[in-house]
Amino acid sequence: MEKNPEGRSARKRQAILEAATEVFLNKGYLGTSMDEVAALASVSKQTVYKNFTDKQRLFTEIIHGGLDRIDELFSGVTGSLADTQDLENDLTALARQFVTILTQPRMLQLRRLVIAEADRFPELGRTYYERGPERVHALLAQSFGRLAHRKLLALDDPLLAANHLTWLITSIPVNKVMFCGTGEHFTRTELDHYADEAVRVFLAAYRHDTRSA
Repeated sequence: MEKNPEGRSARKRQAILEAATEVFLNKGYLGTSMDEVAALASVSKQTVYKNFTDKQRLFTEIIHGGLDRIDELFSGVTGSLADTQDLENDLTALARQFVTILTQPRMLQLRRLVIAEADRFPELGRTYYERGPERVHALLAQSFGRLAHRKLLALDDPLLAANHLTWLITSIPVNKVMFCGTGEHFTRTELDHYADEAVRVFLAAYRHDTRSA
């Protein structure tokens, strides 16, 4: 007999979240049933409802969990850039990490799911945008502002520059997967090439000595 009922409950809750994530990502919101989630998690339907009340609450938990993961990943990637001693090298390393993170299959599936359900759950879509792309750009903009103060970048709008960089890095692979599905795959060489070229173009526009010239 389980000696720690709280531990057992936590494991069941996690099993439900993992099962629901798989079903939502594969079948969308309308195609997902609580019966299927319960079966995949090896728990009763009653247990699912006890933990999450209804399908909308479960869906919201899945999206919020993905946002926590995004914040965890990108905070570390952008944090040290402002203190760089080698801008091109460190920005290239950041760009390569960025495109690697953003093209993870689970990350792309979550992005597509939120977009698909944006009209049904507009507030959830807005939350995803604010805590995902908007926060990432804000973090980058903070670093770019400090780099401009150090005369390493020349820019008037750090937030716009952050958007320029991320779009240069990810537009090709993300657009292709959004339209063609997660069956599309990119080699490490391809992703590095997108990242490296993005940095080259970005620095041609924003490096301080380039703008000064």
